[in-house]
Amino acid sequence: MLPAVFADDDLAQRFVAGLDEVLAPIHNVLDNLDSYFAPSLAPADFTRWLGDWVGAETEGVEEIAALRLAVSAAAHLHRIRGTRRGLAEVVRLAFGVEPEITESGAAAWDARPLGPVPGERRPHLHITLRLPDPGPADQHRLDRLVAAARPAHMPYTVQVTAVERTSPR
Repeated sequence: MLPAVFADDDLAQRFVAGLDEVLAPIHNVLDNLDSYFAPSLAPADFTRWLGDWVGAETEGVEEIAALRLAVSAAAHLHRIRGTRRGLAEVVRLAFGVEPEITESGAAAWDARPLGPVPGERRPHLHITLRLPDPGPADQHRLDRLVAAARPAHMPYTVQVTAVERTSPR
């Protein structure tokens, strides 16, 4: 793409070739920029940065497949944050297991006014997670996830236990 006067000049050709090596990665990134913002296609290091950018609930040590899934689900999880469903999905994404959630709230309808108030008097949330091989780090990670995804006013407890194994008869 040089003017004709430089087409036969050896120095000009070598200079432009050097610029090609420097500018080629930039052109490559710009040509594929939309792929960088798709968690399923972005490079691993950029996906980690993208996870920080969108507020994905990650620990920074996940395998790339789990990281991509967490980044993809981040916007949806922000919409349902603070709900029972949102809490269950955050835990399921992090551990791959459905948690057992017990909460104190309830809702009821009565045709007469001043009926009994449903639920328990004090708010409380309890999450139990049954894992095949639990460790102390799992308890800490679950505690951090629940603290971030629960309703702000709700006190909570978490418990990680081993899956009960039954022996074949």
